[in-house]
Amino acid sequence: LLLTDGDKGSWDLSMTSERLAGIREKEQEAAAKILGVSGVTFLRVPDGELEVNLPLRKEITRLIRLHQPSMVFTHDPWKSYQFHPDHRAAGFLALDAVVAARDHLFYPDQLAEGLSPCRVKEVYLFGTDNPNFWVDISERIELKLQAVRCHESQGLTSQEVQTRIRNRASEVGGAKGYTFGEAFKKIAM
Repeated sequence: LLLTDGDKGSWDLSMTSERLAGIREKEQEAAAKILGVSGVTFLRVPDGELEVNLPLRKEITRLIRLHQPSMVFTHDPWKSYQFHPDHRAAGFLALDAVVAARDHLFYPDQLAEGLSPCRVKEVYLFGTDNPNFWVDISERIELKLQAVRCHESQGLTSQEVQTRIRNRASEVGGAKGYTFGEAFKKIAM
């Protein structure tokens, strides 16, 4: 699930928001395909305008109830100095929707549509200052880098960026005895 359309993040003065949003969707779909993701849902909120609000919480709750995930991954909204407003809002919205999705008295109209409550078992916050769960990605680092390279409009194809991602994964993994790793704040529900 992507909440925003990425239509603002460009330094190309000839780029338009409409064109950039289309490019970003294609890049995300290509990256998802590489990772074996079967589908991507786009809510298309304009970049930089994501806000924690009840209509978005309700829509994310609906999607959780529709897909019935056992795990949810999202931004850590409490990360110190999280500069990007969309990242903070996305984390809070996801967490709020996880709570709403489990309790039948939130949005009973969704139950009337045939959706069922969903009790997500685990939430993983990425980009966290306080990790408590690490994953060995040593066998998947090249796949990750290949997926990241799909995001050409964000400048993620440069050797410098690829090296930075590899070095960070090495640092995180090395602390746990892995060649490459990723760290999360795991919250058991």
